[in-house]
Amino acid sequence: MNHETFYTKTISKSKKPWAIDKARTALLVIDMQNDFVKEGAILEVPKIRRQIPKIKRLIETCRKLRIPVIYTKQVYRADSKVKPLIFEMLPLLEKRGLRDGTEGAEIYSEIEPKPSDIVVRKMGFSAFYNTELESILRNINGRRNVETVVICGTVTNICCESTARDAFERDYKVVFGSDITSAWTNEFQTLTLKNIEYAFGRVMTCDKIINALKYGEGTSRDDCHRCS
Repeated sequence: MNHETFYTKTISKSKKPWAIDKARTALLVIDMQNDFVKEGAILEVPKIRRQIPKIKRLIETCRKLRIPVIYTKQVYRADSKVKPLIFEMLPLLEKRGLRDGTEGAEIYSEIEPKPSDIVVRKMGFSAFYNTELESILRNINGRRNVETVVICGTVTNICCESTARDAFERDYKVVFGSDITSAWTNEFQTLTLKNIEYAFGRVMTCDKIINALKYGEGTSRDDCHRCS
């Protein structure tokens, strides 16, 4: 006889998530920079290039619906006077990559920000850590109006997941794109999607996110993308 745990009791597929309200939603486009996206770049995440058409469609949908589009950029000082701990964890970054003022630190041209969008610079993994993101979300489109963040971009298990967890800890509802985020390995991608879906938010495909934003969804309807 299998012993039931808290996990087995709470993983039920009958769990009904909250519904997405487009009027109270913001899109976070995480670190879609040349050093992650371009072929041969120092931090290249090859699969993200195949997802750009979907990410672009989601961004354009949000703009048409007047949903705030907020980009993040991971940027380090060009003079290397400040050396965060990440340089010890990922030594290849100590001398180059994501440096301020370089092409590699800029957003990939196919999905570059428009004047109506917002760009948040960061040095840490989470878009909330030591940035203005929380203040932006609290005050954009009306004070404390945003209650849901949709997350796309890269790297899934590092900056995207760190941002999702920090958003949840601040009581934001999290929608995490399953086919609009990418990691360096399939294992990293799968584990993050499972973690997010279990405890931190909803995991949905790009198509389902767009449909929910455009047409709405009932509170009794479960459109979560289940990880297998």
